[in-house]
Amino acid sequence: MNQTTASAPSRAKPPRRVPRLLTVKDARHITPNMIRVTFAGPELAGIAPGCDGAHCKILLPANGQSKDAFAAQLKDGKRPTTRTYTVRHFRETGPEMDVDFVAHGEEGPASAWALHARPGSFCGFAGPGSIKLTSFYADWYLLAADMSALPVAAATLEAMPRDAEGIAVIEVQSEADRQDIAAPKGIDIRWLIQPDPHVPSEAQERLIRSLDWPAGVVQTCIAGESGVIRSLRAFLHNERRLPKEDTYISGYWKIGLVEDERQKIKRAEAG
Repeated sequence: MNQTTASAPSRAKPPRRVPRLLTVKDARHITPNMIRVTFAGPELAGIAPGCDGAHCKILLPANGQSKDAFAAQLKDGKRPTTRTYTVRHFRETGPEMDVDFVAHGEEGPASAWALHARPGSFCGFAGPGSIKLTSFYADWYLLAADMSALPVAAATLEAMPRDAEGIAVIEVQSEADRQDIAAPKGIDIRWLIQPDPHVPSEAQERLIRSLDWPAGVVQTCIAGESGVIRSLRAFLHNERRLPKEDTYISGYWKIGLVEDERQKIKRAEAG
């Protein structure tokens, strides 16, 4: 007796989500090594408020590419060069959004794009994703960041309860790269100077290891170069025994690797 097995119905592939095409309103150095690009326009409509500190993807046009050609590429073409960034501020009035770029000159595609951005410049935008700390419940907070993660650290500090206590350890390239951050008065911000970010730094870990560790629940928001992050993660989880659910800690870049290579390694380690 022949038996016929019904094949499972094929599932339609979901339609490709087209990134937003954003237009630059303003671009300026806010410190010697940080460029703030402000986007504005109706393309930002629908982004939910409260996304300061959320990650996003910036998709970069090719040199000399027209806005129409880039829009067509975003819709139907090959994915453009893409880099991960952080929403520094989102304002419903306008609406407007700020994204901060570490200024590496022409060294990387995103830095080069930000360096040359002017009113009317454009790029693609996907996101925003989730913010890193969705609730604040700790007795004490530990934040650590280099310049790549300064936007997420600053946004987190500004979102904290005003009675929060703790320490933020932020590594920048020069004294002039310090920023004014509306942090709670109980957060002690320690600025460290690392002139060459391509040289591995142990300064953050040394400072964090030297702290008098408080009693009670500790929450962390830590991000930066992957080698530094790996060592800090081992210290916090293996030596300090902090619960993983209380610790956001993430490598944002790795010395000697471009983002595509780092993301490939990160996916392989996660798998």
